[in-house]
Amino acid sequence: MKITKIIENDVEIAIISSSEMLITDAQSALDLIATVNYESGCNRIILNKSAICEDFFNLTTRLAGEILQKFINYHVKIAIIGDFSEYSSKSFKDFIYECNKGKDIFFMSDEKQAIHKLSIS
Repeated sequence: MKITKIIENDVEIAIISSSEMLITDAQSALDLIATVNYESGCNRIILNKSAICEDFFNLTTRLAGEILQKFINYHVKIAIIGDFSEYSSKSFKDFIYECNKGKDIFFMSDEKQAIHKLSIS
C-alpha cells in the first residue's frame, strides 16, 4: 500500500494506491483508517474500488453499511473511485446517489472529481 498526500484548498487528502484488497470487513476498514491517520495525518481518503471486496457492492450483505459506519464514527471522509456502471441494482444506484449528496462518503468516477469533492466538503 502506498499513501500519497496532497493538499487541495488547504485540505490534506491521502490517495491510497494498492494492488491488494485493503477492505474486506469492518476490522480491515478500521485498520486502514488507523494506518492512513498514523502515516499521513489525513482524515480524508481516496481509494480505488478495486481495493474493496466485491461483497461491499452488494447491499444485501450489509457490508457497505457496516464499513462506512466506521468511517463516519471516526470522522474520516472517503471517496471511492472507479466505474460503478457494472452494478445494475436500483438500490445500489440509489445508495450512491444519496452518498454523493452528503458530505462524508462519495462514489466518483475519477481521482480529480474525488479530490474536488473531498476538498470542499
